[in-house]
Amino acid sequence: MALLRTAPAPKLDELRRLYELPLFELVHQSRAVYTAHWPDPEIQLCSLLSIKTGGCSEDCSYCAQSSHYDTALQPERLMEKETVLAAARRAKAEGATRFCMGAAWKGVKGGDAKLDAVCGIVEGVAELGMEVCVTLGNLDTEAARRLKEAGVTAYNHNIDTSPEFYPKIVTTHTFDDRLRTIGEAQKAGMSVCSGGIIGMGETVTDRLRMLEVLAGLETVPESVPINVITPIPGTPLGDAEPVDIFELVRLIAVARITFPVSKVRLSAGRTKLSREGQALCFYAGANAIFFGSKLLTAPNPEANEDLRLLRDLGFKPQAPYTDVPVPDSVAATV
Repeated sequence: MALLRTAPAPKLDELRRLYELPLFELVHQSRAVYTAHWPDPEIQLCSLLSIKTGGCSEDCSYCAQSSHYDTALQPERLMEKETVLAAARRAKAEGATRFCMGAAWKGVKGGDAKLDAVCGIVEGVAELGMEVCVTLGNLDTEAARRLKEAGVTAYNHNIDTSPEFYPKIVTTHTFDDRLRTIGEAQKAGMSVCSGGIIGMGETVTDRLRMLEVLAGLETVPESVPINVITPIPGTPLGDAEPVDIFELVRLIAVARITFPVSKVRLSAGRTKLSREGQALCFYAGANAIFFGSKLLTAPNPEANEDLRLLRDLGFKPQAPYTDVPVPDSVAATV
């Protein structure tokens, strides 16, 4: 779904004023925005699978899959199509409505054999009636077009943090490289899932600058994931300190106010949150989660735990294609 800006994007000072409000006043405002635009008690359940793990040439300081760091992760080849489809069927049976696939690559280009393989997998997942999201690194124009035609509804490409702090986290590509790929995905007609990670040593200003940049895009992200770092031994951020729950709630609330019609996804780091902490995040405006026991390489709550929590809070899973268009290539199958 293309979410064109219809009002001036908020600037850093405005975001800071929101963030610094008394917590209950901020959450009161974010809750009002949430209920005005998302009146149904629904949470989008997105399952995430690493279809090609490890051996990545990039040096993202938080990532177990980087070949620059000595972690316990063993590189694996691209999964076979039938293995991925079996995982997608299990995810659908558990209640997931969007299936996200990640590959530890610098990127893909038109003409790459690996792009052909991924497009074949995408076509199979789309035929199951699930929304399809992929994260494959940088894209060129041809790769973006191919993915859209295969049935990708959303491209995940987080900007991670502020442009100022980004070089302290990644040196093998630039912040502008991230923005270029977001532009390619949007030009091809895919929606974009883009947010960031907190707990990497950044300041509150860095977190708010991240939101400012995303809000300034001509087409804002369809979903905005807010990840809490999962420290991985062997990476430069393996000793990162835990994030205070109220800092997370504040950022989710500001994101909800900033992106009223985008999904705000409570993403990595939920295993460290209590049920009460997650409930407060949902109350502040989060309306999507990654669902299933594993997020690429990091642990996640078990599916039955999530379903019980959502049931206790009065939520139901959002149906697929509720607010994104059905791709032409799969319209007849859903």
